[in-house]
Order: sequence, then structure tokens, then C-alpha cells
Amino acid sequence: MIYREHYIKPIREFYDSDLIKIITGIRRSGKSVVLEQIRNEIKQKTDNVIYLNFEDKRILTNISNSNLLIDYIENNRKAGKCYVFLDEIQMLDGWQEACKTLRLYNNSIFITGSNSKLLSKEFTKELSGRYVAFKIRPFIYKEILEYTKELGKECSIIDYLVWGGFPKRFEFDTEEARMIYLNDLDDTIVINDLLNRYKIKKEQLFKNFVNYILRSNSRIISAKSIHDYIKGKNENCSINTIIKYLSYLEDAYIIESVKQYSTKTKNELAYYSKIYNTDVAFNSIRCMDNRYDLTHNLENIVYNELIYMGYKLNVFNNNGKEIDFLAQKNNKQYYIQVAYSIAEEKTYNREFSAFANINNLSQKIIITNDDIDYSTSTVKHIKLKEFLLMDSLENI
Repeated sequence: MIYREHYIKPIREFYDSDLIKIITGIRRSGKSVVLEQIRNEIKQKTDNVIYLNFEDKRILTNISNSNLLIDYIENNRKAGKCYVFLDEIQMLDGWQEACKTLRLYNNSIFITGSNSKLLSKEFTKELSGRYVAFKIRPFIYKEILEYTKELGKECSIIDYLVWGGFPKRFEFDTEEARMIYLNDLDDTIVINDLLNRYKIKKEQLFKNFVNYILRSNSRIISAKSIHDYIKGKNENCSINTIIKYLSYLEDAYIIESVKQYSTKTKNELAYYSKIYNTDVAFNSIRCMDNRYDLTHNLENIVYNELIYMGYKLNVFNNNGKEIDFLAQKNNKQYYIQVAYSIAEEKTYNREFSAFANINNLSQKIIITNDDIDYSTSTVKHIKLKEFLLMDSLENI
């Protein structure tokens, strides 16, 4: 597996801190691999290291509660700073109290947990200021190229646009095997985890809702539009239930929402947002007859790549015309439009007109899958194949 320095570097600063280090993110994004890479790095300087994986039934059978975990660590650690790695810690009852206690006795605690039981709002509540959290995401394209080279394989940009970046899917050679893996992963992450966790009684309603949302990536959504869709399926569902279901998907890292930035109010408008899937495979496995939604998946991919680069993103309302992203970082901002192609004149005019009246001192960018350079004196065109290899938008 490739070394994910992008994620390990910020964690490294906290190796010796008494704050609990939480490695979180969607299932199968590589959290346990990052944990292992950190552990191997620390083992180069000390052997005072303890690792427990609570998906191992032998461990969970013998360490079944917080008191037994504390006793095990105290009986097996050596003098001095001890580095404790607890993988899939949510399997253990009372893990929160155990971690809060262990950190007080010269232990540096690292934990991972699946999205089904260790969610962002939960560790905020349970650990209240005693932690730092680091979110791991599926592969972006540069990581895919590195990993497929390691496997002796290749991955085209189109393959990335359709099937996304869940690491393990690259190990399968046939489309049938890949589909089985991704569908099973979807059932586990999206359906089983959430249905079981929140004890959702209207199972078919929830499944219809999830299918609609995950097919609506890179689109503006509202509770009302979702309600209208559900009603069209002859299901009864309140607006409050829809809002609640959306929060389930977002808390579990399945979707992310981007708010609108208004030129009039100079702030974010909470009622207006676009939805992006953490991985575009969630859209593609719901498509029939290989009619994949490349246009919206491309924008979703650009979103994922920009987030990886560290940009804060908003949708930008330019006097009624939507610009896909206002990207901000290091006191610099970029206005970014995304389209699959602008070869046709109508599409070209529509996409470029979104930049109307924006100060030319601001950097304006359009990203497409075209091979022809459509840059103008005021708008920089970046080809997708070039954008995917960038580390930053600076100096373009």
C-alpha cells in the first residue's frame, strides 16, 4: 500500500501529545492502513507500542469493556511514553472512558473507528476537547496512479470518473468483481450501518431517499425538492425527516454539502447547498446500461481534489449566475467553473458568461475534459488531465 504522507504529516506533530488522535472517515478509505503506517514509524524510535484491533474476536472476547482495556494496557506497557493504537475502537463498550483515562498516564492514544458507530458529532460530544481528529478520504488521482503502479496496473481518467477512488477496488481485475465489491460496500456503509444504527423503520423510504441523493451529486438540493421526489414515489415523509436523513449521510461521511456565498450579503446562505459524494462510485453503481453521469461526476471529482489540496469551497452566486466553486486558501481566492466539455458554442458561452463582472484581478478558471486550450485573456482553461496532477492552483 502506498505511503499516505499527506495525511500522516499533520498527525506527526501530535505523536507525543496527550490528546487522543482520532483517525476518522468513511469505511474502506484506508484509515487502518494510515494507523499502521504511523505505528511503523513510531516503532523505529521505541518498542513501547501496543496495538489492538477490535475487529479481531479474540481481542474483543478477552477485552470486552473499558476496565479490562485499561488493565491490559497497564499490564503490558513499559516505563516511559507508551504509544497505544486501538483499531475499530467503537466495537468496545465504554471506549470513551478508557481513552480519557489512559491519556492521563503517559499514554499517547491513536484510535480509528468505522462510520457506523464513531461519527464526527459523537466524538466531539464524548471526548469534549481531549482529541484531535484527522479525516481520511478515498484516493485522489495522484494516489491512484501511485497505487496502480505498485500493483502493476493502470487507471485511466475515465475509470476514475466512473468508479472513484476506494483503494481496494483497484485490486480487482474484472468489472464483475469490482461491481460486487462496490455494491457490497455500498450496502454496508449506506444501508446496513445507518438503518441499524438509527433503527429506521421505513426501510424502503430510506433506500429511495438515499438513491435519490447519491444520484444527485454536484446538484443543488433542498428539503422541498427531495420531499417532492419522495412523494412521487407514493411515500409519506415529512420535511423534518428528510433533514434528519441528510444529516445521517453527512455525519457518516457519505456526502458533503457546500454552501452558497452571496455577493449581496457577503456571507454563506445556510438554506442553499450543493451535495457532493465522498466517492463518485456511489452514483455510478446506481446507473443502468452503462449510462454513467460523467458530467456531474467530473465536477464531484474536481471537488474532491480541491478539498484534498486544502481549499475551502463555496458555491458562488454571481448576480444570479452560479459559479461552481469559490476556492480560498492562504488569502487567495479562485473562481472555478467545471464542465465536461465546452467545445460546443452554446456550452462555451454559458460557462464563460458565469464570470461576467468579476474583477479581472481575481483568478478565474474553467476546468474541462477537452484537449484544446480554451483560455482567454481573463479566464485560464485547465485541462482535466493536467489539473489531476496538480498539488495547488498557485502559479497556474
